[in-house]
Order: sequence, then structure tokens, then C-alpha cells
Amino acid sequence: MITVENLTKVYGSTVAVDHVSFAVRPGVVTGFLGPNGAGKTTTMRMMLGLDRPSDGSVSFDGRSYAQLGAPLRHVGALLDAKWVHPNRSARSHLRWLAASNGIARRRVDDVLGMVGLTEVAGKRAGGFSLGMSQRLGLAAAMIGDPAVLLFDEPVNGLDPEGIVWIRNFMKQLAAQGRTVLVSSHLLTEMSLTADHVVVIGRGRIIADCSIGEFTSSARQTVRVRSPQLQQLGDLLVHNGIGVRADDRVDGPPAIVVDGATTEQVGDLAARNAITLHELSSQTASLEEVFMTMTADSVEYRAPHG
Repeated sequence: MITVENLTKVYGSTVAVDHVSFAVRPGVVTGFLGPNGAGKTTTMRMMLGLDRPSDGSVSFDGRSYAQLGAPLRHVGALLDAKWVHPNRSARSHLRWLAASNGIARRRVDDVLGMVGLTEVAGKRAGGFSLGMSQRLGLAAAMIGDPAVLLFDEPVNGLDPEGIVWIRNFMKQLAAQGRTVLVSSHLLTEMSLTADHVVVIGRGRIIADCSIGEFTSSARQTVRVRSPQLQQLGDLLVHNGIGVRADDRVDGPPAIVVDGATTEQVGDLAARNAITLHELSSQTASLEEVFMTMTADSVEYRAPHG
């Protein structure tokens, strides 16, 4: 189990991580989400002792990373897939890591097979694609057969088959009772992978809940098409129901209704002899929920127009 308590990191006048507290429990995949600049990587670096916190602490089953003897046997991490000497082969890189923590050499071939790199084990890591480097990083994280795993954007550079593979890989690790924390900007992928999410924005925790609770906060709307769209829209507004134009650029004009069910919209249209060509209930996607939740926490925005 990972316990993060009051974790803070200040650079001059900038507060990168602001009194963050959360727990990552074994047996589930926990997604660590947030916009660019939210503090995800800084938090993970502090967890591993790569950056010194200004305040707060992180413990792995009650001990800090610095207190772990042979830490690769307890905590495995993938923060930077390209963190490997380019002239070393994949096998040599893993043998070096194994030797540094007193891990048997035979484990190297085990993890190479685990991530599908056996056939390229003797090739220079500097010539690997980003996807292959990600797999090597996963092998390095697994070298000590640790109970706790931290992955930062582990599907970067992987093709669709590789993404499905790593999704199942992380689920298997959690099913074995391991503690798995994974950061990602691929929200749809996280909805298929994570059991729990911790959302951070501008260095502060915005949400800490199950994936079901996170997605259940999605707004329900009703999409309507009608040859009498203006008349229907006026009626809905007159009845105190929110209406806005559908922002889709393709297809015929439509409106989106907030705060009413399909039954309420249909009944109102029927009472006023309004023809409907479409009446459908919609749920905001995970991306829309995330964007709404982190709207005030985005550091950089694209210009409009």
C-alpha cells in the first residue's frame, strides 16, 4: 500500500504540489489523472525519492523509499522509458539492475519474456522504438517482482495491440494483490483499466473515488432534432429547461437539452403537436467529465478562433 500524506513541493514562488494526500490500495489499478502541469510527475518523483518534498511524506507499507533495502524488490517504477544507456543491450541493462539489488540473473530472461522482448534482448536499447522502450521499462519495473508498481504514461508509443496487452498486464498485476498506480492522459483507456482514480489539478487533489463514482458524475443530456426546432426550443426555455445548440458540425441542426428527461421533452412536444425526428438520451464521456472537473486547473489553453 502507498500512503501519501500532506505532500508539498515548492519551487521558489511556485507551488507545484500543494498538500496532497491519498492512498493507493493493493488489488486494484489506481489511475492518476490530471492536465499537463498538474503535478502528477512531480508527485511520482517525490514518491520515489528523486525529488525532495518541501513538506509531507510518502510510505510504502509504512516505510519511505529510502528506508527500503534492495528497493527494486519492493517498488518497481517506469517514469521515463528512455532512461537507459543507449549502447547497452536490453539484457545488459536488466542484468545491471538485477545485480544492483541482489536479484538472480535468471530473472532477467523471465521479465524479457514477460514483456515480449526476448527476440531483441541482445540489441542496443538506443535503437529501440518508443513502444519497445516502454516494454523495456516495464521489464525493469518488474525485475525485482515488487508488490508496488508506479507507471507514468506506460502506453506511450504502443500500437493498439500493445495498449490492450498492457491494459491486461496491469489488471493481472492488481489481481495478484499488487499495488498499481498509473498516470495517463488517455482517459478512455483509463476507464477500461482503472478501478479507482485520483485526479489532480494545479497541484491539488480534485477527486479521489472509484471509476464508477467518477463516471456517474457525468451529466445526462437529451439531443433533439425536429423540423420545428425553434418552436420546441422556445417552449423548453419557457418551461425553465436549459437549451443549447448542438455543436456537432455534421448532420442536420439539433439542440441539446439540460435538466430534462427524454420523456419530459417528448411529452411537451406531443402536447404542442411538434414533430420529432430524434429524441435521444446522452451521457457525457469520461473526457467531458474530466474536462469539466479540471476546467479551472489547466495551465495552458489553446487560443480560440
